[in-house]
Amino acid sequence: MKIEVWSDFSCPFCYIGKQRLGQAIDQFGHHEQIQIEFHSFELDKNAPTHYHGDFYSVLSAKFGITREEAIQMNQSVIELAKSVGLYYQLDTAIPTNTFDAHRLSHFARQYGKQKEMVEAIFRAHFIESKHIGDLSVLLELAVDIGLDRDKTKEMLCSKAHEHDVRNDEETAPKIGVNAVPFVVINHKYAITGAQTADVFLQALHEAWREETYELQPK
Repeated sequence: MKIEVWSDFSCPFCYIGKQRLGQAIDQFGHHEQIQIEFHSFELDKNAPTHYHGDFYSVLSAKFGITREEAIQMNQSVIELAKSVGLYYQLDTAIPTNTFDAHRLSHFARQYGKQKEMVEAIFRAHFIESKHIGDLSVLLELAVDIGLDRDKTKEMLCSKAHEHDVRNDEETAPKIGVNAVPFVVINHKYAITGAQTADVFLQALHEAWREETYELQPK
């Protein structure tokens, strides 16, 4: 069974949704028969690598609200993250462009480590307050999950996997992805937003029943 996930590393709901999907898969079982693939989606393709200001000041400018309003607006996000075991540090999170992080995710998939790479990048951004737009930071994250330092450095300093990122972003609207997180199970069951684990679990069961039915001899 194939699960495809469109997300962006700058999206706090994407990490929450990923965590909830993981909880649903744990309850569902059949891990050996589930293939997860993460696809790229940039909320802001024009985001600079280095911002003048922190997470809240960027939100303040983006939505035309005060910094205090931006802080208040995100309290519910922080609490929601806590409910799935994620302790966001938005006060010290570093806003940045996520394009290179997405390239690294595709690179890691070549070596069967995309799941670990995606988790490491999300955690680095929202919990560890690391600069995931900085190539040296991305390199260390890759090495930490077991990727080769020299090969990863060579990739990050090149234009490798740019096409993979852009291809994902071009495919997204064609299949109805205009916001993230967006999950597709077996190319049929689509789930938009950071839904509860129960919603993901129900979709997994439905997809599993349909697949096993189709495999039964007629």
